[in-house]
Amino acid sequence: MKTAIIGGGAAGFFAAINLKELCPEAEVCIYEQAPKVLAKVAVTGGGRCNLTNTFEEIKNIGDAYPRGAKLMKRLLKTFSHRDAYKWFEAHGVALTVQSDHCVFPASQDAHEIIKMFLYMCSRTGISIHSNHRVVHIDKQEDTFELTFASGKKVHADCVIVTTGSFSALRHGSMLDSLPLKIEPPVPSLFSINIKEDIGKLSGTVVENASARIPGTSFKASGPLLVTHWGMSGPAVLKLTSYAARHLHECGYTTPIAVNWCGEMNDEEIRASLTELMKANAGKNLSSVHLPSLPGRLWCRLLEARAIPSERKCGDISKKELNRLTDAIANDSFTMTGKYRRKEEFVTCGGVSLTSVSPSTLECRECPGLYLAGEALDIDGITGGFNLQAAWTTGFTVAKAIAESV
Repeated sequence: MKTAIIGGGAAGFFAAINLKELCPEAEVCIYEQAPKVLAKVAVTGGGRCNLTNTFEEIKNIGDAYPRGAKLMKRLLKTFSHRDAYKWFEAHGVALTVQSDHCVFPASQDAHEIIKMFLYMCSRTGISIHSNHRVVHIDKQEDTFELTFASGKKVHADCVIVTTGSFSALRHGSMLDSLPLKIEPPVPSLFSINIKEDIGKLSGTVVENASARIPGTSFKASGPLLVTHWGMSGPAVLKLTSYAARHLHECGYTTPIAVNWCGEMNDEEIRASLTELMKANAGKNLSSVHLPSLPGRLWCRLLEARAIPSERKCGDISKKELNRLTDAIANDSFTMTGKYRRKEEFVTCGGVSLTSVSPSTLECRECPGLYLAGEALDIDGITGGFNLQAAWTTGFTVAKAIAESV
């Protein structure tokens, strides 16, 4: 039995290795269109490779997976984050769990994962073919014929598609001839450009902020980083993941409201400010600030609400206190576009989950064709959830193929 895997990324390699471990006699080939395999794994997590997450702060699976939550909830029973942790340690990769529940190699080096994957492929006899772009997949009676850009053709009994790039999903791609419904791909998980001039705050981090899109239900909390182009950090990355399609539809121009005190409401913020003012009545406003707010941000908020920074805390009026409260709880900005770095690259969209069996990820109308990883319309927020989806779906298809032999 020969299985061809299209896409030399995380899901493709994980499916290949697990298939060979479950079915040693299987012939497994990985075909990657780029010169190098596992390129995105090399840069994920800032080059440290955020392998998974403990899920301890995830109360609802939809909080981790804006798209594909129902299917992921089911598939995680087959291969969970705990299984992923055990798998990597069993394959020689020591892991560490950070305070934010993200799981990394103890070495803090993504190349350790790449080396382990390549070693396992070499040891188990998995063949890897880079610079092999598949342009057509033809389902024949009992086999599949893959045609490459070079004109070369190969045959396989099973095919696993794991690539989810724009080129793989666009009209005229290799999937066009197959009975698959495609959800159009759009960017997800990116930093945002801001119209307002907040460059002086570049580098400022607020550890617990929340960002939302007014008039919608989209909201996210967590650390927020002010950059020279706008905003980034987990709170913003999660927000753009939740609102990926909405932002695409509005042309990446929309109001953004930030609460610099996270989940605190107006009354709680006002009470904290009142206490701060009383405790520092003889000091200038510029010399004190809420512990959670960096000094530079505090001074900007005072300036934005026309409150003199040299005023004594004890002399602040009720109206000024209300204005400052509003500035902290409802700071308004205008998003003017997206700013995306390599490590933030995630695509929302892919093969519709209605096209595959939820237990095996086999195409309902094309037996022998399986989908995994970024090929599916599943994507997660920042924090290791996208790689967990790659491990879970990759293992699921490997298990399904092994059991079908």
